[in-house]
Amino acid sequence: MHHFRYEQDELYCEKVPLRKLADQVGTPSYVYSHATLKHHFTVFDNAFSGVPHLTCFAMKASSNLAILNLFGSLGGGVDIVSGGELYRARRAGIPADRIVYSGVGKTVQEIDYALKENILMFNIESDLELEAINTRAGELGIRARIALRVNPDVDPKTHPYISTGLKKNKFGIDIEGALRSYQRARELEHVEIMGVDCHIGSQLTDISPFVDALRRLRVLIERLQDMGIAVHYLDLGGGLGIVYDQESPPHPHEYADAILKELEGLSCTLIFEPGRVIVGNAGLLLTRVLYTKKSASKDFVIVDAGMNDLVRPSLYGSYHQILPVVKSDRDMQVVDVVGPICESGDFLARERGLPMVLPGDSLAVMSAGAYGFTMSSNYNSRPRASEVLVRDDQYFVIRKRETHEDLVRGEWIPDLT
Repeated sequence: MHHFRYEQDELYCEKVPLRKLADQVGTPSYVYSHATLKHHFTVFDNAFSGVPHLTCFAMKASSNLAILNLFGSLGGGVDIVSGGELYRARRAGIPADRIVYSGVGKTVQEIDYALKENILMFNIESDLELEAINTRAGELGIRARIALRVNPDVDPKTHPYISTGLKKNKFGIDIEGALRSYQRARELEHVEIMGVDCHIGSQLTDISPFVDALRRLRVLIERLQDMGIAVHYLDLGGGLGIVYDQESPPHPHEYADAILKELEGLSCTLIFEPGRVIVGNAGLLLTRVLYTKKSASKDFVIVDAGMNDLVRPSLYGSYHQILPVVKSDRDMQVVDVVGPICESGDFLARERGLPMVLPGDSLAVMSAGAYGFTMSSNYNSRPRASEVLVRDDQYFVIRKRETHEDLVRGEWIPDLT
């Protein structure tokens, strides 16, 4: 469910026409629906209302302070992967005891920062990281709460770039290795074992990989209990997919039913790290047509949003529906929708059927709420887009568009004479 719809041939976000946002805020801009964000979070969280759990939004998908604050107000926490994300989470008002820290490359500075903030738990990715966190906690005179991220060697059946649960992936520790790592963790003076963590990939549209991973985790948990190691938290990560094109992902309640069936009789608090499923279809990228161009073999629509704004099509070959902000009765044409970046890979869509457009027309690139702005860059020295939150008939610019001065902030020219 989302709140983007046509009214009298004009595309709206909730009760605000997108043409108004294009005119008043400018393009390119990311636009999010408050009602959709709230609905998606609540539906996911309520699916597990019958068991102890914590929904920690994966903020790598979308890290704007206003969006994080909304999820925090609904009782959510966050899953972070850097010191910068920790800083954002705390600035957004997320309590430290609702923050879990994942990621394979935590630096000493980031570890110290998280320890001082007293976050809920580190998800440990390697034996050397375990030793490093124990050392840093000892230096600070505290104990670090930890879980080990287990790699269950399950094929998530998704794009290889966003698969994380196979042996060949860089993430986590294999199950047999995890038993040895837990034994080592028990011997360490400055860590406290809290649970088990697992994340197998992103944009999963089939429940069976989740179930396969959970069955393997359950065997591990029983072996840990036999060793006298209690598991207080089971972090099952995220990865539930959304509809971009013709996908048929499971509903969160269907996902929850399958998970809870497999966990029957197991006593621990569940942690989930949904990202895309919460924000993906709650946001779009608003862009304006600059030019049209006809070559010997193709027709192009050149817009003011490029791969620096939304890299997913170029990086993954991802599909995003593109809709005219104002419908017309013009003839359909097959075009490549491309941006202004000086790369042949700079495209938002290829061989796409669209009504004929003219310079100045606005287009909406749908399902761009996840891994859109957070993966954007300043490539070609392009200022990053603004972000806009719409609630009912009001809109709020929750991130100003960058300026040219923002591009060079922090730089200086040394005197080399």
